[in-house]
Amino acid sequence: MMHIRRSAEEIAANRRRYEEHQRKGLEFAPKVLPAPSALSAPVIEKASIIHAETIPGGWYWSTALKCGETIRIEQEGAPSTVALVAWNANDTSEKLSLVDTVKVQWTIALGKGRVIFSDMGRVMLSIVEDSSGAHDCLLGGSTAASNSAKYPGAKTRNTRDNLVLLAGKLGLERPDIPVVLNLFAPVRVDDEGRFQWQSQLANNGDYVELRAEMDLIIGLSNCPHPLDPDPIYAPDALNVTRFRSAAPTADDLSRTATAEAVRGFENNALMLA
Repeated sequence: MMHIRRSAEEIAANRRRYEEHQRKGLEFAPKVLPAPSALSAPVIEKASIIHAETIPGGWYWSTALKCGETIRIEQEGAPSTVALVAWNANDTSEKLSLVDTVKVQWTIALGKGRVIFSDMGRVMLSIVEDSSGAHDCLLGGSTAASNSAKYPGAKTRNTRDNLVLLAGKLGLERPDIPVVLNLFAPVRVDDEGRFQWQSQLANNGDYVELRAEMDLIIGLSNCPHPLDPDPIYAPDALNVTRFRSAAPTADDLSRTATAEAVRGFENNALMLA
């Protein structure tokens, strides 16, 4: 690809156009999102539970999730990061896109009331409950190399290899794997632009509930985040519950928070037409 050099004036004009577009987007966006969901997680009615699973530390799991169903991902004990990926169950070429998720909502702060987009501009998941608010959509998951550097001599599992195995079992290949969303990963950017792990933002027993806005395949990998400072590889188990949830109301925050989210749900409706 040939690099096109632009003048300082062209760069400044492009930035002004971007900032104007951002300003208009932020004017529509909510000024205040709901507070984090209360700890501990409420009991799910037994009749609404479709499936419950425990993912041991270091392991992975996948499940189908029908449109309108919700999945709760809950830490069993100590804070533990889980990497999430997703595909459209009816066309796995459509997959989770963190680039669109961040760009459309003008924020990397994902929490209750936000949505997660696909690379086709459709809404895959709505975050309907979230006690954490400390999720990472920038850094990706652990690898054999990152684990080797952090835990020399230790026998470990990592997210990249877990997802390659998971994808293979689904009939998918490495290029089909999207960039992961790290749930329960308290990463923040300091004034110098450096990524920092903020342990004080993590709570024992944190949970998040994600409502499916289309038929999905969800993949989860329960491995420590690359920035997790704990020198010992000992990820705790995670509990996952798939359940039937109430239909969203017309004023559902996830469906109305931004103009782009509204258009995303309109795209979902076109898919079903």
